Amino acid sequence: MLQFFTGILMSSVHVVTGPDHLAAVTPLAIENRKKAWHIGFFWGLGHVLGMLMIGMLYIAFREVIHVEKISGYSEYLVGIVLIGIGIWAIIKSLKHFHSYHVHPHYHAVPSPQIHIHRHEHEDEFEHFHEHQKTNRQNSVTALLIGTLHGFAGISHFLIILPTLALPSMHDSIIYLSGFAFGTIITMVSYALILGLVAQRTADFPKSKVFRNIRIIAGSLAIAVGIWWLI
Repeated sequence: MLQFFTGILMSSVHVVTGPDHLAAVTPLAIENRKKAWHIGFFWGLGHVLGMLMIGMLYIAFREVIHVEKISGYSEYLVGIVLIGIGIWAIIKSLKHFHSYHVHPHYHAVPSPQIHIHRHEHEDEFEHFHEHQKTNRQNSVTALLIGTLHGFAGISHFLIILPTLALPSMHDSIIYLSGFAFGTIITMVSYALILGLVAQRTADFPKSKVFRNIRIIAGSLAIAVGIWWLI
């Protein structure tokens, strides 16, 4: 069991110390606040798959093709994707903020007067099926981004390199299982916390807090994406 918990520890440190990981998941988790854990789960699953892919390519074709170059190109693609996610999140937040409407209402009783009511049309309640479709799309997006993150960076292979030093195949499988479990559960926990915070702030749309959180998340994603490209 030592190998299993070592794998969990290594993966948890790897996930939370990667600014590109957190920057990619944050806007998506905030948008899917009620099912934010889906984003963390699918990103973690994709990340594990991507790491396994780059690891197998490195082992099988390191003398035939330049796996390092392929991984390097993937890192540039990660930067572009992060910028795209950030822009998307900011646009969504601004559209949400401007979805308020003002409607005047005339009352003749007990005396003639006009009231102005300000309210917001929530897509969640009025377009339930479209919202469900958006959740699925964001989950698939998280899976693809997680895979890209796992594929970008030959250093990911170095993280699972300890499996080659373990005394048996059984120990290696236990370590890799712990690493996969830790990757998924760490990002699920992070996304779940973000979802809870976003849900609490979204209950008070007039406070602008939720809008500001979304804008900050998008801005951070853009900043990390630019830094990743540079």
